[in-house]
Amino acid sequence: MKVILQQEVKKLGKKGEILEVAEGYARNYLLPQKLAIPATVNNVITATQQKASQERKKERILDEAKLLAAQMAKITVAIPVRMGEGGRLFGSVTAKDIADALATQHKLEIDKRKIELKDALKSLGTFTVPIKLHQEVGTQIQVIVKPE
Repeated sequence: MKVILQQEVKKLGKKGEILEVAEGYARNYLLPQKLAIPATVNNVITATQQKASQERKKERILDEAKLLAAQMAKITVAIPVRMGEGGRLFGSVTAKDIADALATQHKLEIDKRKIELKDALKSLGTFTVPIKLHQEVGTQIQVIVKPE
């Protein structure tokens, strides 16, 4: 029996795949659990349209990420920090601080988890910080840590 998977099933396939499975497996497990639907002509057409729509959406998101990466490559962010005796910082500059600075200075909302800062910045200076905007797209910005 041919079925279209509605969600990923371990050792069988991913969502949207059209598979040939045993009739008993389909009738007794896949269909009652709503893991699959029968592969009728209408259902196959609907599934292919949904798959094409998802592909277009993924491509649009990738294009937007590439455009944003090109814009962000030119950005520098200045973060003022408080200094203690001997030129030491009070605290450190974290990914959250960089995300907040991007939001206030450049009106860019970037999730702090996308900022790939290995260690917090604990000294004054200019740093290159990588940002992962998409699985395939990344960029770097310049972060200037300066005294208040």
